[in-house]
Amino acid sequence: MTAAPVSKADYVYAVLLEEIRTAQIPGGTALRAAAVAARLGVSVTPVREALRRLENDRLVRYQAHHGATVVDLGDAALEEFYGVRAALEGLGARLAAARITPAELDGLRALHESMAESLERGESAGLGELSRDFHLRIADIGGPAFLGQQARAAHNSFPVPPGASLWLRPAPAARQLAAHAAVLRALEEADADAAERVMTAHIRDAGTWRRTHLSGHSDLG
Repeated sequence: MTAAPVSKADYVYAVLLEEIRTAQIPGGTALRAAAVAARLGVSVTPVREALRRLENDRLVRYQAHHGATVVDLGDAALEEFYGVRAALEGLGARLAAARITPAELDGLRALHESMAESLERGESAGLGELSRDFHLRIADIGGPAFLGQQARAAHNSFPVPPGASLWLRPAPAARQLAAHAAVLRALEEADADAAERVMTAHIRDAGTWRRTHLSGHSDLG
């Protein structure tokens, strides 16, 4: 089946979302429609549409005489971010414990084992994105109608500078990986209470570490 073509507005939105999410475009940066259009090889119209969508996502703010600016989020927003994630993904893990298939479990195990091998080899650069994949797979399994989509929106809502991930630091990375293993065990045993409890604690632990060690920056949990 051939995939539907992506509109120019969808293309611009996807590019800017990824650049904001990974902090390639830092908070406080002005986004001039003409400059973005020239860089991406499109007209101004799809850029303006994409910026409006990013405004609806609360990643961009319009100000009089300034145009669109990337939202600069602080520590209060960070605490809210982890609280929302813990609630959403804790529920997602609870629901996934009752719904997950053997094939989905195998996929999560393979992903977890790949992460463990990379960490053992000291290859930590891509672990943050793999952790994001692990979390969102579980959310999608637990809540394919609504919850997975909301979890993805939450992940996209807080920029992550490439060098700020806790996965780049051996001790917290090992602790996070151990939490992933515990979540997997709960899913394998169809233990909804444990899956929710471990996932919630895991995300809150990441948030606590972030506030303690990287105030003013962002990281993946």
